[in-house]
Amino acid sequence: MRDFPDDNRPDTVLTPSQLNTLARDLLEGAFPSIWVEGELGNVSRPSSGHLYFTIKDARAQVRCAMFRPKSSWLKFQPREGLRVLGRGRLTLYEARGEYQMVFDHLEEAGEGALRRAFDELKARLAAEGLFDADRKRPLPRFARRIGVITSPSGAAVRDVLSVLSRRFPLVQAEVLPVPVQGEGAAAQITAMLLKAIAAQRYDVIVLARGGGSLEDLWAFNDERLARAIAASPVPVVSAVGHETDFSLSDFAADVRAPTPSVAAELLAPNREDLLHRLHVLDARLRNLQLQRLRQAMQRADRAALRLNALRPRARLDMLRRRQVDALRRLDAAWKQLMERERAHLRHADAVLRAAHPGRRIVRLRERLAAIAQRPQSAIVRRLSKDALHLRGLARSLEAVSPLATVARGYSILRHEDGRIVRSVLDAAPGDRLSARLSDGELAVRVEAHDGDA
Repeated sequence: MRDFPDDNRPDTVLTPSQLNTLARDLLEGAFPSIWVEGELGNVSRPSSGHLYFTIKDARAQVRCAMFRPKSSWLKFQPREGLRVLGRGRLTLYEARGEYQMVFDHLEEAGEGALRRAFDELKARLAAEGLFDADRKRPLPRFARRIGVITSPSGAAVRDVLSVLSRRFPLVQAEVLPVPVQGEGAAAQITAMLLKAIAAQRYDVIVLARGGGSLEDLWAFNDERLARAIAASPVPVVSAVGHETDFSLSDFAADVRAPTPSVAAELLAPNREDLLHRLHVLDARLRNLQLQRLRQAMQRADRAALRLNALRPRARLDMLRRRQVDALRRLDAAWKQLMERERAHLRHADAVLRAAHPGRRIVRLRERLAAIAQRPQSAIVRRLSKDALHLRGLARSLEAVSPLATVARGYSILRHEDGRIVRSVLDAAPGDRLSARLSDGELAVRVEAHDGDA
């Protein structure tokens, strides 16, 4: 150890490894988890599967690493110049004395900012109780009029109207057109929702939109819209995006549907089930009326027996007349009630039959039969054209075929191993050759060539 004068001797002398260890502990303690946003540079992924890169801005850069398996879970391909947002810890690589960021999460910067804003607003509104289950309103069992707030040209409105028409044609669905993405879309959706609530003509309101990215669905993450949904006295169904997409309107609404089609199925009963239930109720009503009629007749019979036992003739005759009159009135009331119920059933059956998809299927089948002949004609024309082309190719091949040359009196000489004789120098006296003629082959033997003659 180096000697120091007594007045300059340090209290502690560190080795480089000790110094780097202390520096690493200091960095990791001061920055346990931080978010960094910047531009990727020097991206490399060796065979180990780790990811090494730098994150930089206009004035500085930081060495970074992301180890397996987290680097294999990335949802994008890291490349030079890509702007990213990541979470990690600051540490020091002791062997080289270089400090670096070790990331455990990395995403593209644009969507990451939206995701953070979404999570912060969701947490704040949830803390206020805006998403509590006890404030949710139940959906009406049979909605007569439904307001659908959506884009009039999107696939979502077609899905909702198609399902409602198929399941229960009697329900009235009114499309309330709004833009579902872009600047100002959230304000227009909120204004249309408030207008629909003030109209007091809808049993339930549906917010519908097809799937998309977080940015595409951002209009449904607006705080004012979420508060308007939560304060609505009319039940609200949120059907925004696909099953895996979530927006603040889903949490604020009374019911969240995975897709617009599922929202329509929740609000429209199946007409076949309703028709079956009507038949069941009709049968139960008939049985109940017959049962009560039998009970009334049994009570009348017992009363007649008691009166007959006391022999009050005049009273008995009066009671009999009353009994006959009561039975007649009961029978008339029964027939009137049954006729009224049958009229209701006939009306419901007529409405359901008018909307039956079978009629449309018949029309579509007729149209399909009309156009079924078109592909056959096209196939015949195509085959004729291909046949002409094939014959032309055959003539071209025949013109350049060596067999055509042989047919004109020439022959092709080959060695026994198949090599073609192109010059007298390719054969020596005594060689055995085969000569290909137009009608077969000859075995020949070379006696001499011009060089030997």
